[in-house]
Amino acid sequence: MDLIQETKFIMNKYNITASKSLGQNFLIDSEVVSGIVDNAEVSKEDLIIEIGPGLGTLTSLLLERAGKVICIELDKRMVNIITDRFSLYENFEVINEDVLKVPLKSIIEDNLKMHNLKNAKVVANLPYYITTPIIMKLLEDRLNLQSITVMVQKEVAERLTETPGGKETGAITYSINYFADSEIVIQVPNTSFIPAPEVNSAVMKLTLLDKPRVRVKDEKNLFNIIKIAFMQKRKTLVNSLKNGNILDGKESIEKMLTELNIDLKARAENLTLEQFAQIADYVENT
Repeated sequence: MDLIQETKFIMNKYNITASKSLGQNFLIDSEVVSGIVDNAEVSKEDLIIEIGPGLGTLTSLLLERAGKVICIELDKRMVNIITDRFSLYENFEVINEDVLKVPLKSIIEDNLKMHNLKNAKVVANLPYYITTPIIMKLLEDRLNLQSITVMVQKEVAERLTETPGGKETGAITYSINYFADSEIVIQVPNTSFIPAPEVNSAVMKLTLLDKPRVRVKDEKNLFNIIKIAFMQKRKTLVNSLKNGNILDGKESIEKMLTELNIDLKARAENLTLEQFAQIADYVENT
């Protein structure tokens, strides 16, 4: 039975349809499934956190390769299905909860120790409607993760993995770059799913850094300044920061940028992460 037939069989067996409100689309491309697991370099030394496992298409291969797989699934229907499918696997666990409410830090630390595992990784086909909050939680919570390999909407992947200053740059690009190295590893057409979404997808891999890419006095201040700069990204940085009340008036901002050798005509997407860090420290010292 190929993956398309298997997926349809499971959907019929459990009388399941994809939930639009939860952004569900079921992966039916076995090459993509293998590609995700291969790029994540899953081994028996790994604890895998899978977010939104759905019918268990990716889970099945992860259980074969990993030391332990913890699935976090909000949809009770899917929890029942994967519990039914994988309950005989000793390395399987499922948590029926919103991932944003799960204490991942303690779960990861406890399981690494309990099962004598070396690395923790996130491997998932993320719900597209909540991609960014999930990824930022994984990074900002300072979890003991080696990597994050996830499928997301193609345009989102391009923005998240862009080099700061590139044409696809957004505010979140700098946040990702602060915490990790990033790359797109697989392009996934919409025909790889049922029902087929309107957009294409991509698998991206984030390899977490041992320490943030730049040193800054106040991390929250850095991200706040980047957010303000991109809220009016068509404006020059001078005007964006002025409207965000970053310093006392336009002249103060121009003085700061001049001292930091930043072009007064520059827009947010023209800056490097290092330059934003310099601005954040300057503001902190003012």
